Amino acid sequence: MNPAPTVSVVIPVYNATKTLRRCLDSVAAQTHPPLEVLVVDDGSTDGSRAVAAAAGVRVLVQPVNGGVSAARNAGVAASTGEVVFFVDSDVALAADAVANALAVLATDPGCGCVYGVYAPQPLIDDGPVERYRVLHLHAALTRAVGPVDTAVFALAAVPRTVLRDLGPFDENLRSAEDDEYSERLLTRYRIRLTDTVVGWHDEADRLLPLLAEQYRRAQLLRWSLRNRYRRRGLALNPTLGVLAAGLTVLTLPAALLAPYGAAAPLLCLAVFAAADPPLVALLQRAGGWAFLARALGTHLLVNVALITGAAVGLVRAAVDPSFGPSSRPAARPLDSKGW
Repeated sequence: MNPAPTVSVVIPVYNATKTLRRCLDSVAAQTHPPLEVLVVDDGSTDGSRAVAAAAGVRVLVQPVNGGVSAARNAGVAASTGEVVFFVDSDVALAADAVANALAVLATDPGCGCVYGVYAPQPLIDDGPVERYRVLHLHAALTRAVGPVDTAVFALAAVPRTVLRDLGPFDENLRSAEDDEYSERLLTRYRIRLTDTVVGWHDEADRLLPLLAEQYRRAQLLRWSLRNRYRRRGLALNPTLGVLAAGLTVLTLPAALLAPYGAAAPLLCLAVFAAADPPLVALLQRAGGWAFLARALGTHLLVNVALITGAAVGLVRAAVDPSFGPSSRPAARPLDSKGW
């Protein structure tokens, strides 16, 4: 029997004192102990660096805040394990997460990335906004379990040979880097999503920060759509629901301009609520009808933020040539950093 491969855990960190200790404790408790744990401090201004140092892990300090892609690249370049397990600093892994990821890779030699799902409970429960968001992501991930066309690197294992073959993450991307790297993976490898790799995720716990994050991420939606709309792409929000959310807002003035004008936004709202039955059922089971109503209201605003961000992103791409992914080949050879 071949020995299990060695694993390097790479954790990009930016101002993560709230969750980093929980993340590191979960990594230390793995049933398959990692060869090394590398925390890449991406210019934090809080006490993240001290938290990592106190845990006894290796800390790499980025000179400036370069974004998650740059942090992951720095971690990979400094690591030595045969498999790199990426975990975000706001995720705490189940004890068997690394072992189960290795088991999937062992059974599918052509798999270039295996990643897991978020648990339905937040890492730190800070209220209904966070509970809604964690349940939303849990529902989207669990229903897509199996071979997929989209990778998510918040809790993912990638063999080093694959990273060497495909090259570093695009450092011009501070979001949507998952979709860009997924496209490169699909040229030569398979991607698998498994519910045997589980992590508890800490999400935005207030409405405005959540909407701001969705707005920012959606500005790169133009470059994500090709991947997300592949046959097995990971679509977090059904297209019908997104369109219905936009039409709900656009038809609101009709409620003031015509005697029966309220029918249009109410119809669009009904279509929006019916666009994702598994999510609706999960929200209702988790918190009852009152929570469902509040969560759907938040979900509507999230979709409107996505639409707004995507529109702004189209304008930015038209006027700023540097906005968006770097111009680069699909794969690159091994470089001097050991990639």
